[in-house]
Amino acid sequence: MTTTKPKSTKTEVEPGPVEIQPPAEKRVNKRAPVKASTSTSTAIAQTNEAAKTDEKEFKTSKKSKNSKGKVIRDSFSFPEQDYLKISEIKKNCLAEGIHVKKGEILRAGLLLLTKLSLAELKQAVKQVEKVKTGRPNASKIQQ
Repeated sequence: MTTTKPKSTKTEVEPGPVEIQPPAEKRVNKRAPVKASTSTSTAIAQTNEAAKTDEKEFKTSKKSKNSKGKVIRDSFSFPEQDYLKISEIKKNCLAEGIHVKKGEILRAGLLLLTKLSLAELKQAVKQVEKVKTGRPNASKIQQ
C-alpha cells in the first residue's frame, strides 16, 4: 500500500502594523558620539596627543632593545665529554647563585675566545676534538 502525504495548506500571514520612521533629520543614531563642549574636546585632544607621544617613546625604546641583533637558532653536535663540561659549568654557576643557560655559557666562551691572541686562538682550536657533523644514522645507533 502506498500512502500519500497530505498536502500542506499554506495560510497567508496577515501583515502586522507598519512602523513609521521619523524624518531623516529627527533620527538619532545611538552609536554616534555626543558632541562635547569646546573645553572638553581640547582636553581630549591634548590627552590623545600625550598618548601618541608615549606610544612613540615606547616604540623607540622597544627598538633600542632589539638593536642588539637578531637571535638565530641553530643546532650543534657535541661530544659527550664537552656536553658534560657545559653541565658542570652550569652546576658551578648555580652553586654560586648565578642562573645561567647553556647558550649563555657558550656565548661567554666566545667572548673569552675573542680576547685571545691569534697564536693562543690557534692552540685552543687545535685542542678541540673534531666531530662528525650531521645527525647520526638510526642504523648505526642500534649496533
